[in-house]
Amino acid sequence: MDSVIELLGKLGDLLLVVLGFSLIVFLHELGHFVAARWAGIRVLAFALGFGPAIVSFRKGMGWRRGSSEQEYIQRLRSSPVQAAAISPTEYRLNGLPFGGYVRMLGQDDLDPTAVSAASDSYQSCSVWKRMVVISAGVVMNIISAAIMFIMVFMIGLKTEPAKIGDVQPGSPAATSVAVNADLVGVHDAGLKPGDIVRFINGRAPHSFNDLVLATAMASRDETVSIHVERSGVKDLLAFEITPRQSTITRLLDIGVGPALSATLGTPRNAREEAEAKKNLARMGLSAVTPGMTLVEINARTKVSSGHDLDDAIRSSGGKPITLTFRDEASGKTATATLKTTAELQMDLLPRPDGSVAPYRHVAGLTPVMKVEKAQDGALKQGLKDGDIFVRLGAIEYPSVAQGRAEIRRNSGKAMPVVVLRGQGDAQHEAAFDVQVGSDGTIGFEVGETDDENALLALPVETLQHAVAIGGRDDVTFRPAAAGVITQAGSRLVAINDNPVRTLSEARDVLRSIAISALAETQPIARAVLSVEPPRIAADPGAVRPPMRAEISLDQQAMRDLASLTWTASAGSWMFKPEEFTLQASGPLSAIHLGIDETKRVMTTTYLTFARLFEGTVKVEHLK
Repeated sequence: MDSVIELLGKLGDLLLVVLGFSLIVFLHELGHFVAARWAGIRVLAFALGFGPAIVSFRKGMGWRRGSSEQEYIQRLRSSPVQAAAISPTEYRLNGLPFGGYVRMLGQDDLDPTAVSAASDSYQSCSVWKRMVVISAGVVMNIISAAIMFIMVFMIGLKTEPAKIGDVQPGSPAATSVAVNADLVGVHDAGLKPGDIVRFINGRAPHSFNDLVLATAMASRDETVSIHVERSGVKDLLAFEITPRQSTITRLLDIGVGPALSATLGTPRNAREEAEAKKNLARMGLSAVTPGMTLVEINARTKVSSGHDLDDAIRSSGGKPITLTFRDEASGKTATATLKTTAELQMDLLPRPDGSVAPYRHVAGLTPVMKVEKAQDGALKQGLKDGDIFVRLGAIEYPSVAQGRAEIRRNSGKAMPVVVLRGQGDAQHEAAFDVQVGSDGTIGFEVGETDDENALLALPVETLQHAVAIGGRDDVTFRPAAAGVITQAGSRLVAINDNPVRTLSEARDVLRSIAISALAETQPIARAVLSVEPPRIAADPGAVRPPMRAEISLDQQAMRDLASLTWTASAGSWMFKPEEFTLQASGPLSAIHLGIDETKRVMTTTYLTFARLFEGTVKVEHLK
């Protein structure tokens, strides 16, 4: 039933697109038509769509199935006097509803040779009047857009406020210092969640989208002037921020997201609701239902936005967080405990095709891919929840990036798999084949081993910093563990003789080393790793002495480690964006907003073409 409803919804969306496009075309062609009549040019046809006519109308003849053109020509030949009372213009609806045209005497886009010396032809019209006719379609679209914007602002438009939400660490927004910081007594760098954007390049924004457009449409190396109002600060903070190209979207941005409410997203159908409930249960929030509002953290901190949860997670020190939710309609409350874990570095792995893949690691030490949740198809093939991949196709102890690439490489084929299954003394290997679907999937949710052991995948040689370049010139870097860990399936057991059981614990030790070295202004920090070689399948219980290897952390690696905090399987993605109704206070205000928005759209259109030539906007961004 849900699939039928979803299909009907898509068909309804398609119908709206067709109707909307037809309206735009109608208004555009109406502009040409009115201008041509004003200029005294004989209009032969005003058509919506292309192809054969379904129905037509001609004054003096009335409605006809199909076109009335041949009948009109016959009447014109047989009785010119009577035909003079019939309009030369045929209004027609054609079979293909994509586009339209106005056909004038002496001007036919489909037939450039259709010229005429008649006094009311296109060629006989003065040049300046022809220019008016040619530009009238665009002018009509601009006027109609302004009228529609005025109507929208009179009714009210729900949109996201011009307010800062999430700020990516290391991004231009996080590292820029206000130019008037000393004057207003603000010493922390960067924009902050909750900052209200009052001016962008001297213009008051209407919504968060204005900030997105201003940064995306900036010229390369051009600064964007942003004035924000911050709680507790008397004067506006003035920032001059240079957008950088995102390594993910390839658009210029500054690394900020919209402000989030404290209310969980509401599913649109039964399937989305079931999925949302399953995700909440997986996070330990089974008592919470979609649509509830987070009101309190740890029974003492009142919540005003979803960003309060992000702050609580980052400052948790790895301890669980108690969350209190309330259903605003019924007043019902629910309390749940959210587990937090050590945050690993998130960078990008370049692919051969030029794209990038997310890559979690700690100084290059990479967890092994595992089965987080097996779906029915994977279960039937032998996979189970928690299986750790010893071998996946041709890859031993794969990372997530390696494992996904290997599965895609075997699309539509059978692939050998060896997994590590069970706990403690009961842990054992299981080997079997799985069939990879034609879409390059097996049917399981991907997980990693960083929270349960210190097994290591083979480190990669090259990574890219994930955060919109973040003001750094060294976009590509070699992680510290590259070339040091040389065997996939090795197990980290200690760092500087401090025992570690999991990669998350290893992160804590390396983070402490980095923080101490930075405090002492050391140019390089070194850490000695104790690493057990991979287990031997024929003798899994054999004890093999650890090997010692040293990694070196440069200044950037130390800063990356020191910036790590804590994370959870929940966060800001749970919450709906903040919204408000952008509505004019009266007719004059609506006209002002409508004209202003029309100017913005026209400017954005012009800048889009300019940035396409410059290369900061790509063709794929226009889809």
